[in-house]
Amino acid sequence: MRQVREAGEALAAAYQAALRAEHAAVYGYGVVGGRIGKDRKAEARAAYDAHRARRDTLQRTVRGLGEEPEPAAAGYALPFPVPDAAAAVRLATELEDRVAGVYADLVAAAGGAKRQEAADALREAAVRAARWRGSAVAFPGLAERATDTA
Repeated sequence: MRQVREAGEALAAAYQAALRAEHAAVYGYGVVGGRIGKDRKAEARAAYDAHRARRDTLQRTVRGLGEEPEPAAAGYALPFPVPDAAAAVRLATELEDRVAGVYADLVAAAGGAKRQEAADALREAAVRAARWRGSAVAFPGLAERATDTA
């Protein structure tokens, strides 16, 4: 029984982490949208909308697990200044990489349909990151983990 409770707590924690990442991505894409060039404005808007939809789904899922969804912060620290379109592209890439990382953790914590949903979200973030970056990484959501532990 204790293992089941601990697994449920781990799953809820992984969902809350994904929700925090989506809150940050929504905020970050607000910055991206303000700085991105016209040629990529629609792409930024589509990513913003996708993250808002994922955020809303995560909030419902967290409630379904009997938890209170963590609210968005009033603001988020950006990893670097975003004065122009080139920096906005780098920020969008960073946002997607971070989101992919938390979805990789959620894939590990979830099972069944929830695991498939997390894998779908990981794939979507990895595809967006590759589009922003102009290239893909071998293990989306895991690449930054290798540098975190080194």
